Amino acid sequence: MGSIGDAIGNVVGGITGAKQSAKAAGKAAKVQAAAAAAGVEEQRRQFDKLIELMSPYVQAGAPAIEQQMVLSGLRGPEAERQAIEAIAASPQLEALARQGEEAILQRASATGGLRGGNVQAALGQFRPQLLQQLIEQRYNQLGGLTAFGQASATGQAAQGMNLASNVSNLLANQAQATAGGIMAKGNVTRQAFGDLLKIGSVASGFF
Repeated sequence: MGSIGDAIGNVVGGITGAKQSAKAAGKAAKVQAAAAAAGVEEQRRQFDKLIELMSPYVQAGAPAIEQQMVLSGLRGPEAERQAIEAIAASPQLEALARQGEEAILQRASATGGLRGGNVQAALGQFRPQLLQQLIEQRYNQLGGLTAFGQASATGQAAQGMNLASNVSNLLANQAQATAGGIMAKGNVTRQAFGDLLKIGSVASGFF
């Protein structure tokens, strides 16, 4: 019975234009659905590119905050000691200490107080003070990397939320377009039978 109805609907629909309208609606739905699918793909491609660009900053932030925790003693006294000893044995501290100590000795020699107690005290305090400064400097440098990593991770999370929202909207549009095309095709037979009744009514009026 359905096939007979479809056949009648096609014939009458071809006469009244209902079939052509349904085809046009179906094509429009396919175009809209394809555009939504392309939009989803582009959104995902742009998000993947963003993750790729921001990945180095996020990766730098994780070990930086770990080193800050070590220098703060949050990973235990042994880890803190090892980190401080690494800074104390660094070429940077050695170079700065040598320059500073030479400067102290040169000033003392110029003033004739090379063997004075003040000179020995200054030399004894110089390296510990320099080490403390380098520890604070290292911690602040790590803090900059941590901030970069945090900002990048926050940016990734925000873009992820935007992606989810945009993709959800595009998928809804795609579903709506597909459903609209199906409903348009399904209305061909109903509209065609309505047109058939109108044609019959007009024809009976002539006779």
